[in-house]
Amino acid sequence: MFVNPDTVKAQVEGSIVWRLTAALYGAITIDKGRVQQSNFSDYPMLRINEMPVVEVHIMPSDAAAGGVGEPGVPPIAPAVCNAIFAGTGKRIRKLPIRAEDLKSS
Repeated sequence: MFVNPDTVKAQVEGSIVWRLTAALYGAITIDKGRVQQSNFSDYPMLRINEMPVVEVHIMPSDAAAGGVGEPGVPPIAPAVCNAIFAGTGKRIRKLPIRAEDLKSS
């Protein structure tokens, strides 16, 4: 089976953008029982100028091909929170990450 490496790379990069967006901007607010966000106009996504450089490395394998979009999702928020802790000593205990969460207590 042939796997297109460009497709794999695009899938992983897309999952990283999606998860970083959720970790940084992913609040859903409710007012009078209704969700206030209806589309990308009021639910921001990370813009290209906000994205870090992402390098995707594809390792050779004899295993059967599987989904590639999902594996990039789980480690992103913990990695960002651990990087914040390493740089500031401040633990992040909730998402999305807000500037006020980074202030010393």
